[in-house]
Amino acid sequence: MLEERESIGKRIRRQRLRLGMPQADFAAAVGRTQGWVSKVERGLIELDRAAVINEVAAALHCHPNDLIERPFVAGKASENQWQVAAASILRELRRYDLVPVFDGTPRSSASLWQETARLHRLRDSAANVAILRVLPDLLREARALAEAATGHEREEAFGIYAVCCKFAHTAAHTLGHPELIAMACERAAWAAGRSGDAVLPAVADWMRVWDMWATADWEDALALSDKALRSIDSEYEAGKPLAVRAWGTLQLRAAVSAARAGNPEETEDRISRARSAAARLETTDASVFDRHSLTFSPGNVQIHAISVQLEMGDHAKALILHERADPAQVATLPNSRRGHYRMDLARAWLWDGNRERALVELEEAERIAPQLVRNHPIARATLRKIVYAERSSTREKLRRMSDRFHLDG
Repeated sequence: MLEERESIGKRIRRQRLRLGMPQADFAAAVGRTQGWVSKVERGLIELDRAAVINEVAAALHCHPNDLIERPFVAGKASENQWQVAAASILRELRRYDLVPVFDGTPRSSASLWQETARLHRLRDSAANVAILRVLPDLLREARALAEAATGHEREEAFGIYAVCCKFAHTAAHTLGHPELIAMACERAAWAAGRSGDAVLPAVADWMRVWDMWATADWEDALALSDKALRSIDSEYEAGKPLAVRAWGTLQLRAAVSAARAGNPEETEDRISRARSAAARLETTDASVFDRHSLTFSPGNVQIHAISVQLEMGDHAKALILHERADPAQVATLPNSRRGHYRMDLARAWLWDGNRERALVELEEAERIAPQLVRNHPIARATLRKIVYAERSSTREKLRRMSDRFHLDG
């Protein structure tokens, strides 16, 4: 696994040389020293913050996945079969404006919305491979319904298509498939604009904000978040549950963007606004179907408040907030969110020098959401740091013992 870190450094060096960029220029572009760049390229420094990985990739004019080699190739062939489903989804998304190939009569929009509820449960369980396997047929059927139906039923079909694209987008981010990420986002925006849903275009913008992080476009991500927020302001002020969920979720995404941009005041303001939205959500009709599958809640705000501190490099504050957190709110979160949370805590404890606690949290994250954690570059970087530190510690213990025994070499 340590060779993985060295390979990342080699890929960074290769890309820099391909551009004819001296180390000094690259260092200036990422706001680091030339010595730091040299250590990264030699595999001596672990890139364990998403913002740093994205800024390095942006300076080298490539996608972050080109540097960290995603998607990761699993040891077992069966664990790589999700790419077959991803290819089928891409085919459906490419032929979005052609007559759909669908045998028989598509089900009603009410039935298809129930299928998205099933996807929501799979997403909450972080079962991303299972989601990809379901999506090709569901995308095809939703598109067939849009072709055959009229009026509100046709709009609902486009809404279902857009939400299916959102599920594909989330799974592709988790598993590391940049082509599927980009195309799913584009098709979600296309379908959302035809859905008759006042909130869904803002959800598509929320997806696009995530994609802007790959190129470290933090200010653009904030601007797009604000554009999306303005588009649903009236629905939010009216207290419509779907708009309140989307508004709060967009504020959380803006908070992460601000944190990665190194703007603590903006970050805290966005978290505060999201907290207000979460409080407001508790006074709305909870029975309204979460058709956009955003899973916004007070617990989600709570763990984002901790995560953004790590994004800004303040692990001490992150751990303080963790100690103050309400365990009951965290316990209500789906596996996908709790897995992320435990992964963040592992990183915080590692930065605090507590490798044992970091490993406990990382093991818990893997237990809760194995697909998510095993494929996540930050989790992999955290584990590599633990392994390297443990080996270094063992070497030092052996050296001291050898000295006491007066062993040669």
